[in-house]
Amino acid sequence: MNYTDLKDKSLTELNELLKEKKVLLFELKAKLKTMQLTNTSELRTAKKDIARIQTAITAAKAN
Repeated sequence: MNYTDLKDKSLTELNELLKEKKVLLFELKAKLKTMQLTNTSELRTAKKDIARIQTAITAAKAN
């Protein structure tokens, strides 16, 4: 997911996407704790996606 994909979305779409990514991060953390997560780089990717979405939300609120 790139920032350029996010900057064209509306604020409601960004908030929905943020909720989805936070749920995904929660599930990944739970899998990590129970030793079911095989690809730990998914955690980093989810965190970075959340940060990108939050940046896009901040930029959308400023405009």
